[in-house]
Amino acid sequence: MNMEGSEPDWQKLRVSLFGGFKIFQPDGRVLELSNRRGRAILALLCLAPGEPISRDQLARLLWPRRFRKQALASLRQCLYELTRELSPVASDLLDVSHSQVRINPDWVHSDLTGLLATLSDGDAPAIIDALNSVSGETLLSDLTFNDELKVWIEARRLQINGRLRILVNSRLSAFADVGDNTSATEIVRAWSGFDRATQNQPKAILAVLPFEQYDDQIEDFFLADGAVDELCSRLNDVDGVALVGRTSINAVSEQGLTLPEMTQRLNVSHIVEGSVRRRQNIVTLDIRLVDGSGGYEVWSDRIEGTVDDVVGSRQVIGANVIAGLCKALGVTAGSKPARRMTASRKAYALYLQGRSLTQKPMIENALETAIDVLEQALSIDPDFAECWTALAEAVISTIVHRPSLDKVERSALAASHAGRALALNPEQGYALSILSIHEWTRYDPAKALEYALKAYALEPNNSDVTMRLGSCLLYLGRTREALPYIEAAIEQDPAYGRNYAMLSSAFFNLGDFEAAREAGQTVADLGMPTVWCALAQAAMGDHDAAVATYCASRRFLGTAIMPLSQSTPMSEEAKDLYFEMGSKGICSGNPEDREKYCSLLDLLHATLPNPHDHSIALPAVWMGHADLVMKLFREKIHPANAVSFANLWSDTDPVRRIWQHPDFMSFAEDIGMVAAWEAFGWPDLISADPRTN
Repeated sequence: MNMEGSEPDWQKLRVSLFGGFKIFQPDGRVLELSNRRGRAILALLCLAPGEPISRDQLARLLWPRRFRKQALASLRQCLYELTRELSPVASDLLDVSHSQVRINPDWVHSDLTGLLATLSDGDAPAIIDALNSVSGETLLSDLTFNDELKVWIEARRLQINGRLRILVNSRLSAFADVGDNTSATEIVRAWSGFDRATQNQPKAILAVLPFEQYDDQIEDFFLADGAVDELCSRLNDVDGVALVGRTSINAVSEQGLTLPEMTQRLNVSHIVEGSVRRRQNIVTLDIRLVDGSGGYEVWSDRIEGTVDDVVGSRQVIGANVIAGLCKALGVTAGSKPARRMTASRKAYALYLQGRSLTQKPMIENALETAIDVLEQALSIDPDFAECWTALAEAVISTIVHRPSLDKVERSALAASHAGRALALNPEQGYALSILSIHEWTRYDPAKALEYALKAYALEPNNSDVTMRLGSCLLYLGRTREALPYIEAAIEQDPAYGRNYAMLSSAFFNLGDFEAAREAGQTVADLGMPTVWCALAQAAMGDHDAAVATYCASRRFLGTAIMPLSQSTPMSEEAKDLYFEMGSKGICSGNPEDREKYCSLLDLLHATLPNPHDHSIALPAVWMGHADLVMKLFREKIHPANAVSFANLWSDTDPVRRIWQHPDFMSFAEDIGMVAAWEAFGWPDLISADPRTN
């Protein structure tokens, strides 16, 4: 075969990854390989043609019980034999260097590559045929050498299935936009055969509004919150139903909008509203389903009984309510049992109170009180898994929203709580997301991504879980892969400014500055700082507007923007001067302004009690201040400053000065990024290990 350049598809080796791994020669014959591990190496490389896998990684996966030198020697011999077997058919199929191995993408065409391409660009018949062709098959189902390889392949399956799911949803939206419901229905049916875990695409998108509570008792009971919590939990298990995130609902429900206006703002098909009344020991729960576009009632129900009847079993929302709702929506109710939760009514009430307060982090002492009441609940029932997860979430929220010098220690505490939740209930996907957050502080982003993938497999409809996976990929520079998850999180939680900040960062990294500006403006419209909009304006060359936009973020100082951590209180004049220097340094495009602000950041890092605060880390990245960025993160990563990695991967000046710095690869290795790239693929801007060139 002539190996110069890319050959036509008919001359390529055809690879089957779904089901058993097979390679077909251009004449249709199966390419038989005698070396089982050599065959496995080809299979792993074909999952992402062109992306290298390190020799160390392959050795650990295929010879996990051997010492490193022995494993690498075995790999060297295996690659020699594999190359010899391939030489009569495709002598240049493998690109082998002293540190990594990759497969030449010009000479292979896999069923996975074809499926991804068809889902991206194909018409409806092609999409349906492509899905049907792999229906019921599992990626690399016949590679089961050892547990290490099994775990690695399962992580890649989760990653690839997530990409496929996002592509299918995107195409369904496109067909729906042009009124082609027939094609959409047929694609849903084909997808059902491929992935039973996502049998039915949402037929209904619901917003469950906060229920009103009318109570003649003095003590706080949070029964309305309990009804909403239980309803959302039960509906999340129903195929064909998607729920909008709580953050967006809380933000929109406080704006005094009409139901049709709320429907439009949240992009939902139906709204669920209700009320809880308690008179002495009698509780009445009213619930109704409202058509979003017309505003008319579709279904309603009433539950009435004593407090023990309604709350004692922790099943505020019973099976009959779910069955009635599902019938009205035209979907089939799930068969999963209700959550076990806790046998203690008091612990349950405290749990609901803590959950409610955690959603209001900017209220003074809300998070501190949330932690206190959740700890009280756990002192009553230490086996309350959901409460351990809620406590972990509250602790993580204090890291982001409260100034402190012990952010890494708090992260470890949150991870400990999440681990306790998982020990009690391994289905706690959000707890896995919290473990993912903590792994960055431990300089193990590969483990962070593994946890994020597992969390998404358990709770794909949880916007926080989806965003955790998207942001983890974004931090690692895999922006193209991160974008669909970020967009999915926004669909799930469409009025949460944080999500649009991640979206703006992703577009910024991809060079789509107008889209980045629009997403940044949405961040501002939702009541958060305008800095992301300013970054995009500066990248577009509109420096004067960017400086003004960045300065407008001054009003968020002390709320969404924390003051310089542990600094003495700033006067109003000092605040103005600080933001003026920052806005010019980051957005003016003037080298002298940049140098002045870089010097100020160096001074702050050297003198502040908290030199690793995100109030230093974020602008250091935006300024392309490579030396400070690498010094700061080599010293400490915590959940608040890790968000700075989201903007690290833009091919614009001055940001590119960081990842183009001569010491960057050494830095990336020190903080664990290289290990993550070797395990899951290299970033968009660094297609292979530059140390091998």
